[in-house]
Amino acid sequence: MDITKWKSMAIRKEDHTLLKGLCADKYRAPAAMFQKILHDYIGFQAKKKGTSVDKYKADLTKKGNGKWLSLR
Repeated sequence: MDITKWKSMAIRKEDHTLLKGLCADKYRAPAAMFQKILHDYIGFQAKKKGTSVDKYKADLTKKGNGKWLSLR
């Protein structure tokens, strides 16, 4: 697997169960459902902050690549 393209994360079992329930209800795979939820939330936050989705995504990407996110 190309680790520059894909990442994994741990989520609580309860949240995973809820995600799988949403997926079954909407006929989506968990990755596709997570992507939809994330993109919907990014759109909501961009609108709330009064900026474009593209600019908000660029700002988040900049922050996501920064060292301040590291847990070490």
